[in-house]
Amino acid sequence: MRRSLKWLGAVTLAVAAAASHAEDRTLLNSSYDIARELFAAYNPLFAEHWKQEHNENVEIKQSHGGSSKQAQAILQGLRADVVTYNQVTDVQMLHDKGKLIPADWQKAFPNNSSPYYSTTAFLVRKGNPKGIRNWDDLVKGDVKMVFPNPKTSGNGRYTYLAAWGFASKLYNGDEAKTREFVRNFLAHVAVFDTGGRGATTTFIERGIGDVLISFESEVNNIRKEYGQDDYEVVVPAQSILAEFPVAVVEKNAERNGNAELAKDYLNYLYSEPAQRLLTTFNYRVHNAKVVEETAAQFPQVELFDVDTQFGGWDKVNKEHFASGGILDQLQAR
Repeated sequence: MRRSLKWLGAVTLAVAAAASHAEDRTLLNSSYDIARELFAAYNPLFAEHWKQEHNENVEIKQSHGGSSKQAQAILQGLRADVVTYNQVTDVQMLHDKGKLIPADWQKAFPNNSSPYYSTTAFLVRKGNPKGIRNWDDLVKGDVKMVFPNPKTSGNGRYTYLAAWGFASKLYNGDEAKTREFVRNFLAHVAVFDTGGRGATTTFIERGIGDVLISFESEVNNIRKEYGQDDYEVVVPAQSILAEFPVAVVEKNAERNGNAELAKDYLNYLYSEPAQRLLTTFNYRVHNAKVVEETAAQFPQVELFDVDTQFGGWDKVNKEHFASGGILDQLQAR
């Protein structure tokens, strides 16, 4: 018995030593719901870069969900080293409510700490039977839409704001006409799922709706996964700039001994190999060489941003998405 325990102890130590050798460092990335596959592909690329630079193995762990819920989890104690979200406000929350990141976190990395971006686009069924080409086609006849609830999803908020921005330009800033357009737009929603994954399931697997609205990157990825002959992607001529902000959760990274690792993990997203990888997931990027290489992949779109069109996220959240705000008013029967 004593010999067996001794052998088991030796094996345990050997396994622990091997594990230590294989994973010298561990970093936790808290990210948005539909970014699992993206970071599953990025993490080995970064790990190889870190190995070459520091001769050290690193394991990247992923945590995914609605980015607002992910931020709340960090405020409640999740010791994520970095966040990679789809909403500026969810990153800002980490400063405003937890002082876990500095107030000027958007200056830490280029492009307002958004290494890639996208816009809102449509996924329609084969042949585009309802002839959907632009935002105003969505409010015609019996067209039914599926997109996440703006109350619970950053993806949904971008869709709502894209429709509002289109209508505002169409009616030269006439708010009454814009409100009526968006009220009609919301009336054409078949299902409001809580997040992007749920909306995809509703449209693809349950067969509900004529059009799924999501990020351009996501609708292209869905079409690739579920059948390029069964669906078509429509990118409207006007839409909203959807940024994907990143930040080091400095207090956590310092406590975890990962400050340098966390910064390099996010900074490497701007490297040419990482930017090229991002385009394979249909995200638009900033690297000039990669932009030129992939120009044919991304249609020209007139993009408007939240700051210019709506006065910033703080303002738009208070006016549109707060309880009793414009979204609630437009949905009231």
